[in-house]
Amino acid sequence: MNTQEQITEYITSQPEPKCSDMQELHRIILEIMPECKLWFLDGKNSEGKTVSNPNIGYGLHTMQYTDGKTREFYQIGLSANTTGISVYILSIDDKTYLSKTYGNKIGKASVTGYCIKFKTLKDINLDILEAAIRDGFKAQNGKVN
Repeated sequence: MNTQEQITEYITSQPEPKCSDMQELHRIILEIMPECKLWFLDGKNSEGKTVSNPNIGYGLHTMQYTDGKTREFYQIGLSANTTGISVYILSIDDKTYLSKTYGNKIGKASVTGYCIKFKTLKDINLDILEAAIRDGFKAQNGKVN
């Protein structure tokens, strides 16, 4: 199964309204950055043990660890969680930026250093979420559609 098929299967396996909300977010992210690299992480480690929720990833950036090592990873992540949906914005270095810039404007969402978590799309201002996603892509590439 290729990455796009894994993503489709993951999204369609979600209950409503989460399935429709994730389809809409997937569409919006691809509209913002249509040529981005797609990732699918099933949430399992090398031993097959579940260590996180599955994630859809978009884009590519290089993460720098404190020991000097680097790793390629996605810029924007999308994941279902037990209470709703998480959008991860990993390429912004300032971990106060998201909450300072979008926390008071986004609606009923929890905003941390790199994650925006909400129950459904109707609970949030979608234009604000889209602006945060665009910022995540800009942080690495310097350009966004």
